[in-house]
Amino acid sequence: MSEINPLFDISGSTAVVTGAAGVLGESCCRALVQAGVRVACMGRDQKRTGALSESLSRSGVECMPVIADCLDRPSLEAARDAVKARWGRVDFLLNFAGGNRPDATTAPDRKFFDLPQEALAGAVNLNLLGTILPCQVFGELMATQGKGVILNVSSMAASRPLTRVVGYSAAKAAVDNFTQWLAVHLAKEYSPNIRCNALAPGFFLTAQNRFLLTDKESGQPTERGKSILAHTPMARFGAPDDLTGGILWLLSPASKFVTGIVLPIDGGFGAFSGV
Repeated sequence: MSEINPLFDISGSTAVVTGAAGVLGESCCRALVQAGVRVACMGRDQKRTGALSESLSRSGVECMPVIADCLDRPSLEAARDAVKARWGRVDFLLNFAGGNRPDATTAPDRKFFDLPQEALAGAVNLNLLGTILPCQVFGELMATQGKGVILNVSSMAASRPLTRVVGYSAAKAAVDNFTQWLAVHLAKEYSPNIRCNALAPGFFLTAQNRFLLTDKESGQPTERGKSILAHTPMARFGAPDDLTGGILWLLSPASKFVTGIVLPIDGGFGAFSGV
């Protein structure tokens, strides 16, 4: 164990987590703090982001709230400068900001042919540009440092397009492509010590999808939820801390020769053909 532990030691590092106040983002922040990482909790909601940062700081590890919009470059640059001024560097960027839009999703009363352009653009911008812009701003700092790790968040919807969620699926597929492109670009143009990978979560219950996948009154799976569970060999939805092992591995020296991958964490969903 004495030889293995240093491979996963990321204590003393500094991380920026976008979408920190979301269900998965918050779980990620807590895992990082437990690993001894200083965390800048980024989001648009000052109250929620501030409360999260204050809660995390009680562990004895420094945390700070950063108010920024992932689709607004000046606010991202201000966030980067604030983190750098306090801690001197950014070792990790984790892009958890994203999500679906109901109006970019088909439904019995909302045909694909009628989906508003504005809604589709909103879904693509939030998930794709909301990943690219933080990578530009914080990636530039990593290029100066000659070292860093970027971890994007894709979805199993990128490789196995889901019914109804057209805008989200297309955007996450683009995140996969961008992750691979950026991994090559940073390694070849700046430093092989800057890595970029992505997680591809399966079905996790979040504030956005909980009552699409489970019944609000009974807590039992809806018809869509039942279909998902039937196609997930482990027969359950993911819990937020199911992502922790993958996150810590991809940030740590244990994965120092890993870049440009998209890691599925999906209970076997992507491996199951349905028969």
